[in-house]
Parts: sequence; C-alpha cells; structure tokens
Amino acid sequence: MKLITCEFNMDSGCVELRFDDGTELGIDCTVVESEYAHTVQQKTELDWLVYNAPVEYAQLVLNKRIRDYLNIVIK
Repeated sequence: MKLITCEFNMDSGCVELRFDDGTELGIDCTVVESEYAHTVQQKTELDWLVYNAPVEYAQLVLNKRIRDYLNIVIK
C-alpha cells in the first residue's frame, strides 16, 4: 500500500489517511491525546505534530511509538 494523502481535518479532529488501494483511515487525535498526553508539554508536542507533521504523527500512532516519542522529546 502506498500513502496518497495524509492531513489533519480540523472539523473531525482526525488525521485522515488515504492509500492507493482505496483504504481510508482516520486517527482520532482526541483519543490519542487522552491516552498519551498527560502534561501540557506533551499535549503541545502532539498538537505541533498533528498540524505540522501529520504523516509523522500517523506513523508514530500506527507503529505504537507515541509514548516512546514523548518520553524522548519531553524530559
């Protein structure tokens, strides 16, 4: 599968991914934030990612690396 588009939809609060085989996937950022972001710094970092690097955000979520990422960037 090849990723065709990946963008944050402000209306739904989801990162929406579309693949070349027709698969569509939505990542609910509110759910991710409530699960992993427990400090203002963590919430700020996730907000920055979702707006500025949605592909990287999606990769972290899909590879279950959000917690590791936040532990590295927020000390």
